[in-house]
Amino acid sequence: MSETRIGDFIAISREGAVAIVTIDRGDGRNALSRQLILELTETAQSFVNDLETHAIILSAKGAFTAGADLKDPGMDRRRANGLLERRHMVRIGPDMCDAWERLEQVTICAIEKYCIGGGGALAAVCDFRIVGQSAHFRLPEIPLGMNMSWHAVPRLVSLIGPARTKRFVIFGEKVEAGEAFAWGLADEIAPDGETLLHAKEWAARLAILPPNAVRMTKQSVNATANALHHATTFMDLDQYALATTSEDYKEAIKAFLEKRPPKFTGR
Repeated sequence: MSETRIGDFIAISREGAVAIVTIDRGDGRNALSRQLILELTETAQSFVNDLETHAIILSAKGAFTAGADLKDPGMDRRRANGLLERRHMVRIGPDMCDAWERLEQVTICAIEKYCIGGGGALAAVCDFRIVGQSAHFRLPEIPLGMNMSWHAVPRLVSLIGPARTKRFVIFGEKVEAGEAFAWGLADEIAPDGETLLHAKEWAARLAILPPNAVRMTKQSVNATANALHHATTFMDLDQYALATTSEDYKEAIKAFLEKRPPKFTGR
């Protein structure tokens, strides 16, 4: 089994027509730093012309991801020199998700422990999600004074419907594995520590199917489900840029780092 490295945090191994992408920042949390986001984008792009790989598993050492790394200076939009540079900086998240969604290979996400924030946006673009029985999803963006961006909202609506998307996004509360399965956010619940094994079983079933028919079917389903996605999300980047200039955003981040409840004013 060969292994390829993408930057510092991504390893790609191959088992026949199946590729296993492993995220590992070395701390078991795998927060989405600027570097990791760019490496995930590069990883997706590396499969665009790959006609030998028919299924891709996206997994991680430890938790799937703790979401955006708020302590990473590279994620601090206040460092941008003006609005144009600020808009460019915040493109990296949606660009990463779009790169994974465009892949013709079937993508399977293996989620252990937790999948938070931008990790939920990334998981939503994958074709299937295998979730550990003790794992949970959480989208903390609104409680942190942001909007849910990265083109995630219509993808979630397609997966779990509008009312559940509102609950998931607005309240920022945990969605445990069982509830995620009932909603349609998870496609299978596996014993803790075995999500990768179960994802490999799914991938092996996919890898022996006619690749042209599989790719064309995926394209057809996505074209139907995603037809209005761009029309409804082309502004979420600018909404994010606006939301993160508010006093509520500053208060939310300060409260998060100080481990106290925030006090929002609407300013």
